[in-house]
Amino acid sequence: MGKVILITGPARSGKSEWAENLAIESGKQVVYVATATVNLDDAEWHKRIQLHQNRRPQDWVTLEVPVTLSATLADAKPNTCVLVDSLGTWVANLLEEDDESWENTLAEFLETVQLVAADMVFVAEETGWGVVPAYPLGRAFRDRLGALVRQLSSICEAVYLVTGGHVLNLSILGTPLPQSIHDE
Repeated sequence: MGKVILITGPARSGKSEWAENLAIESGKQVVYVATATVNLDDAEWHKRIQLHQNRRPQDWVTLEVPVTLSATLADAKPNTCVLVDSLGTWVANLLEEDDESWENTLAEFLETVQLVAADMVFVAEETGWGVVPAYPLGRAFRDRLGALVRQLSSICEAVYLVTGGHVLNLSILGTPLPQSIHDE
């Protein structure tokens, strides 16, 4: 398994910039996996995507992977650093899956991460710090992303929280929950 890093935090906190910095510091060829899809009918979304695109070095390989993330990771070459931005968008793209299908997708993803020889940097949004969403799809998104982040963090070499423009290395500052608590 290559080096696996998770970066989490709220919107506009600097998560992606920190991930890009770590990818550059790897010294490896960077493969940027964008889970968002361009929607030209949504000017604000398109502008957000363009900001990310304009910030990336031109020699990075960019793949748009809204759904088939596990297969893309499985194809990663050992001498690369794969930057996935973001897991929240990937979860949103798969919200139509029923619970059993989602659990299978999640299990496949976590297994794949542990088998890939490439370094991987994952960006994920923190969504559970606010009120409980008033609608089922919102609760499903929040719960699925929260469980994904929690399970992925247990196999990461480093986990960072980026908030307010500051980076905290939770792997150094925090204490992982015991495995039995992880499974709740």
